[in-house]
Formats: sequence, structure tokens, C-alpha cells
Amino acid sequence: MKNGSPTDDKQLVLLDARNLYETRIGKFHAPSVETLDPGIRQYSDLPSWIDDNSELLRGKHVLMYCTGGIRCEMASAYIRSKGAGFENVFQLYGGIQRYLEQFPDGGFFRGKNFVFDHRISVGSSDTSIMGACLICGSSYDNYSSRCRCTHCRILVLVCDSCQKHRMDFGSIPSVEDGELATVLDKNDLKTVCSDSKISSQLPSRNAPRKLRILCLHGFRQNASSFKGRSASLAKKLKSIAELVFIDAPHELPFIYQSCTEAKNSCAPPSGQHAPPPENCKRKYAWLVASDFGGKVEADWKIANQPFDPLQYQGQTDGFDVSLAYLKKMFSEQGPFDGILGFSQGAAMAALLCAQGDKLKGEIDLRFVILCSGFALPLADFGQKPINCPSLHIFGSDPGKDRQITSHTSRYLASRFEDGCSVIIEHEFGHIIPTRSPYMDNIKDFLRRFL
Repeated sequence: MKNGSPTDDKQLVLLDARNLYETRIGKFHAPSVETLDPGIRQYSDLPSWIDDNSELLRGKHVLMYCTGGIRCEMASAYIRSKGAGFENVFQLYGGIQRYLEQFPDGGFFRGKNFVFDHRISVGSSDTSIMGACLICGSSYDNYSSRCRCTHCRILVLVCDSCQKHRMDFGSIPSVEDGELATVLDKNDLKTVCSDSKISSQLPSRNAPRKLRILCLHGFRQNASSFKGRSASLAKKLKSIAELVFIDAPHELPFIYQSCTEAKNSCAPPSGQHAPPPENCKRKYAWLVASDFGGKVEADWKIANQPFDPLQYQGQTDGFDVSLAYLKKMFSEQGPFDGILGFSQGAAMAALLCAQGDKLKGEIDLRFVILCSGFALPLADFGQKPINCPSLHIFGSDPGKDRQITSHTSRYLASRFEDGCSVIIEHEFGHIIPTRSPYMDNIKDFLRRFL
């Protein structure tokens, strides 16, 4: 178990941090240890369950487990945040996946482990079946048909025989596996004469709602350029997430370095001050320097000084304007499940998270993804750890990111509550990697919120 091992005589309790459809086909069974299955439909429901059942956890050694460990990282931090009586929370390192690798016979785990890829579930050498068909109650644990409830869209177990009989069913009660066969009577089921209803439960016809993620670009970028650079990411996430791109509110002037300082394809010829070429779109920022006047002229102007890779440290003004702008975006284009921020966009997203409950009801975030992010020396960060599930993506050390160092991004990750942040380090530069295994890790993080 991670975070130490419970060794005293205090009562143990085993807590499954997964969704109901996962626990239906497999879970741990440890002799003389109480097992708690929250029976939640989605991971975002777990904090509410913890709040409502905190007395079941107070003063006990809580042993948590999930598929790969990420959900436990976040949930354990939430439990410990409740203070006295909730200090002893332990996690199964590597989750069920790693446990079954170490114990091929299943050990204390019974049934199959639900996984979020083409395999759907992975079992051990123990062939026992924990699941049951929702309709007839026979032993069954195969989700390959991907049948879903027509009301709430949760995955359900329906055996081949019942599917052939074209049964139509409604919403699924949140009950234990053993009760599934008894909660429904004849009025709950209706035989239909076509395949229309059973087909509608398949994801190819009626896929569940995707996550909506608001994307914040970096300094001197815009929504269009960031969308273009993130095209590969959007394509690989299209089955689970919709990315929404917006421009920041602070419009920046067109500037260029002198020919001895830099090469700029959008700079006008020396000595000329013509309007910007049509292929040069306006650039924006979430935060600006203290000497930023706010007035933007149409003509080009030469930069006051050579490019400074540390200029972001002085861009600390304009937060209130950007905050008001984002509140408006959430009101008009929301809701959004989370924010993906790149470079300065990540710094802005982190500042939003640091606001805590101040933004509740206006900007509600289930998670943030911070790419090449950095923390700014603003009062909003303060000393209190930030409590928001977060994924931090940045270049490893030594990396090739010449603008935001890995040390800077790693410090930002440390500002989030212990166990609340997940880190992905890559060997590339100032980009969001879309190769394997990085893409697999990003998807694994996002699937926890589906």
C-alpha cells in the first residue's frame, strides 16, 4: 500500500473508489475486513458519497483501491483534508492492474478488473464470475456488447440470451450485485418487436456525453493558432472530449525584432510602417506587464528590447479583466468540465483553481490540465495548497523547453494538494505531446471524470 502500511489494531475498512459498473464484475474480498462499495455512477460523485458517509471512515484505517491508482491519489487527498480522524488513508500502489500482475491467481481480488481500453476487462487465473445479468440474474460479466441503460446511459450487464429476446429496460437502481435479479418485476421490462431499443443502448448509436474542456492559449497566441497546434490532441481525444478554444481578452500590439535580433516572417520591411499583412492575426494574452497601456495600434512597431525568455515573470497584471471575461464565457458557452491551459494559459488556470470556493457557481471546475505551466508571485496563490484534481504536463529535466523550465512547472505542481496532482514528464520542448505513452496517460486521467 502507498503512504505507509497500517500496522496497529485500529479497525480496517476497504474502500473501492471505482464506479458501479466496474465493481459489478470484480472487487477485493479480504477476510474480516469491512468492504465499502459507494455504488457511484461516475467518479465525480465520490466526494459527495464521502461527505455523506464520513462517519464510516472516521478513526479507521482506510485502504483504498482503484484501477490504476490515479483516482485514489485524488480521493485519498480529499478524505485527509477532513482533518482529525481521517489521517490514516492508504492506497494500493499501482491499483488493481499492478496487483494482478504480481498475483496472477488473483490473490484477494475476485472476478475481473474493468479497464478503459479495447480489452474492457482483465481477469486472473481464477475464473469465478462476480457479475450477473440485469434481466435474468444468471452469472455474467461480459461488457463487450456495451449495452447501456436507456435513461442514465450507465453500462449494464445483459447476457446474450436476453439480448436475443429483445428486452427493453429503463433506469438501473443503484443496488448491490446480488440484488439485481430481485429488484425488477414484470412491469420493469417490456418486450419490443424491433431492435430499435436495444440498438440505442450501444455507444455507436448513442454515445455518452463527452467532457467539455475550455482551452486557454499561451502568451502572444490566439484561439486559432492554439487550435491548429492542438489538432492532433483534439483528434485523439474526440471520442471522450470536446475542446473549446477562445481568445484571451488582452489584445497585444504587433511588434517585431530588428533584423539583427530575430527573423520574423510577419515583420514589415525595414523603414516601413504599413498595416499588418492579412496573414498576421491578432495576438492576445491572459496576463500582461505592469507597463501595458492597453491601447493597441494597427501599425507595426519595433520591440523595446530583445526577446527575454523570462518575460512571463513580469506579466502579473490583468487578472481581474481575464477573470471577468472567463466568468462570462462560462455563463454563455458553458458548462465546462475542466480547463486545459498552455504556458500562460496554464498559469491563468492555476490562478482560477487557487480561488477555491470564491468562484463556486460561476466557474466550477472538475479538473485542470496544465501544460508547460508556471506559478506567478501573486497573492491568489498564497500558502494554502490548491485542492483541485490536476494533470501537469511538461518537459523532463534536462528538457528542450527553452521558455518554461521543468523546475518551474514542477513547482506549480507542488502548489496543488498532496495526492491531488498527476505529473507527465516528456522529452520534448514547449509542446503538448500526443505520442504513446503520453497520450495514453492523458486519456487515463480524463476517463476518471466520464
